[in-house]
Order: sequence, then C-alpha cells, then structure tokens
Amino acid sequence: MDSWNLKLPGVVVMEPKVFGDERGFFFESFNARQFSELTGVETVFVQDNHSRSAKNVLRGLHYQIRQPQGKLVRVTAGEVLDVAVDLRRSSPNFGRWTSILLSAGNRRQLWIPPGFGHGFAVRTDFAEFLYKTTDYWAPEHERCIRWDDPQLAIDWQLQGAPSLSSKDAKAASFVTAEVFS
Repeated sequence: MDSWNLKLPGVVVMEPKVFGDERGFFFESFNARQFSELTGVETVFVQDNHSRSAKNVLRGLHYQIRQPQGKLVRVTAGEVLDVAVDLRRSSPNFGRWTSILLSAGNRRQLWIPPGFGHGFAVRTDFAEFLYKTTDYWAPEHERCIRWDDPQLAIDWQLQGAPSLSSKDAKAASFVTAEVFS
C-alpha cells in the first residue's frame, strides 16, 4: 500500500496495491501492521459503517466532541469529494481543511484522525461509503458545523445545491461550534 499526507499533518491518503486480470481484481483493504506503519497510529477499530447516498447529497461536517472518532474512509461505489477539517484549537492548522476525491475506481482510503471534522459530497448518481471508527457512535456527543461556513470557505466542487439532512441544515457556524482544545 502506498500513502501520502494531504496538506494537513495526520490526514493520510492510502492507495492499495491492486492485483487484477480479466477475471477481476483483489486488494487488501485493511492491514493493521501497514496502517500503523503508514499513519504512525496504533489503534483498534470498533465499528464499521456503510452508507448509500444519492447525487448531490452532502453529509457533514460531523465529529464527536467526546469519544472522538478517528475514521478510515473509502468508497465502494460511485465517487465523493471527501473533506477533513482540523478542529483542534491548539493545532497550528486549526480551521484549515483538505479534500480528496475518493471513488470505487481509485480505491483510495483516507485516514482522518480524532479531532477533525469530516464530511463528503456525492458527485455521481449515488455513492456507497464505508468507514471504520476508533470509537463508538455517541449521539449525545455528536456535533456538526455548517458545510458552507464562510470562515472555512470549503470548495465542495458542487454541481447544484446540495441535499442536506435536517441536522446538517441546522448545523452550527465554525465560530460558535464546540471544538477540541
């Protein structure tokens, strides 16, 4: 597996070695030893999640203020623009974001450490999104920052207005959001 950092330290793109021929393909989607070597993180994933979303659905920016989750994300059908935002007030990169296209075709995975907000926008007719988390979902600790917050100024590369959940439509602004110390 190859890897590289995006413009935020700790956010790592992983690209598996794919073995294929006329019959199909094979790749190892997770290997704990390789994950640790590529990220410098030794962790246990406790939950796997799978979502399917239609075109122009935008989910995020989500995080848990307590029981923060590291996420290893990938797309198994379709394509999304995936976004991570540093929400650690003590970080020199506080409030900075990075993005990458994840698709079934490029098979890339993105590691988003605890302390970051996360979201994605679907660019194809639909997308199936899988992610492993380092802590359990805790709805009482879940927080959400507006996807279109002017201070963050994220370029979602949207083609039309996004479709949002009611939770995402009512999300806090970056300035008023509870963030990590």
